[in-house]
Amino acid sequence: MKGIILAGGKGTRLYPLTRSISKQILPVYDKPMIYYPLSILMLAGIRQVLIITTPDAKLSFQGLLHDGSQWGMDFLYASQAEPRGLADAFLVGKSFMAEEPVCLILGDNIFFGHGLPNLLRNAARLNSGALIFAYPVRDPERYGVVEFDKHGAALSIEEKPLKPRSNFAIPGIYFYDSQVIEIAEQLKPSWRNELEITDVNLEYMHRGQLRVQQLGRGIAWLDAGTPESLLQAANFVQAVEDRQGMMISCPEEIAFRQGYIDRQQLLNLANELVENRYGNYLLRMAREEAF
Repeated sequence: MKGIILAGGKGTRLYPLTRSISKQILPVYDKPMIYYPLSILMLAGIRQVLIITTPDAKLSFQGLLHDGSQWGMDFLYASQAEPRGLADAFLVGKSFMAEEPVCLILGDNIFFGHGLPNLLRNAARLNSGALIFAYPVRDPERYGVVEFDKHGAALSIEEKPLKPRSNFAIPGIYFYDSQVIEIAEQLKPSWRNELEITDVNLEYMHRGQLRVQQLGRGIAWLDAGTPESLLQAANFVQAVEDRQGMMISCPEEIAFRQGYIDRQQLLNLANELVENRYGNYLLRMAREEAF
């Protein structure tokens, strides 16, 4: 399975913070925002990733992430000149996908919790149909909303409904087989003139090929797309890291623990950052693993 991170858009909800920098490069406590969705793909065992950005931000992302080889990954980049909806990612990434299954994740979504790596690895084994998730929220009208029957099967999906039929929102991570390209190609733009991811999910539902998995209390999902949610996400990450002494969404650590890089490569990465807390964390981990 391959991965796509959608890191485009103008980030208007974060103006003026994002007037001269991509939202997904802004810090969430001690890391750039894009580290968090990237780490989710890495935990799922996905090593080939397409990062879709705006033309203006493409060089900034390349300067930050390079080609991924430093983490045992393979990164490619593509541009999306104007926001054309989440489903447009499959048209932009058509040649990258090469008829393989794909995981699409939004560049401002953060996931953390017990059992998450196993859940992601299982999801990445998908080879037919689609898998999305449902998460209980207080304000479902802000999201795509899924309604379930009494047996837990999905009945309906609506995009930002005025009167939600449930409190289950659909987080910004989606697993699809290669049919998603054909489905995206046949979509018609919505009233927002965008190709909606909800329409993709509905098509899979109509084909009887959509699975919706509910996420429990043990998993946190944060959307860092507004000033308030950006601050909340940073405070959450700080609280967990300070309490546990472990980092959330550290690509170097994940690459090492997944076997993508060896201890010497981790030490080399740590030495580049040895002047700060982040580098010292990597250095301590590499030394501890040597014994």
